[in-house]
Amino acid sequence: QVQLVESGGGLVQAGGSLRLACAASGGTSSNRPMGWFRQAPGKERNFVASITWSGITFYGDSVKDRFTISRDNGKNTIYLQMNSLKPEDTAIYVCARDPSGNYRDPEVWKYWGQGTQVTVSS
Repeated sequence: QVQLVESGGGLVQAGGSLRLACAASGGTSSNRPMGWFRQAPGKERNFVASITWSGITFYGDSVKDRFTISRDNGKNTIYLQMNSLKPEDTAIYVCARDPSGNYRDPEVWKYWGQGTQVTVSS
């Protein structure tokens, strides 16, 4: 069974930066697309970014000019570099793997981590 473990969340002031990591283990293949979603209290889970094994990236409109997703295939790990953070970025950030359709839809992703909390203060 595939396991995804996120790390790197925490408290940061507006304008600051954080880097999240998600390490994948298990399963028959490590060369699958992976991505990040986020969910604020009382809100739906929204697409943040995704990356293919070859390095092709996609971003949600609200983060495309501030966040960067990357991948280290040798470590089976993806990262999310978050710069110029805003209070509205506050959410639980969750890692996912193996989409079967439109990557923006959380329902198409097969495996999920437990998430890591990101809190941005004013």
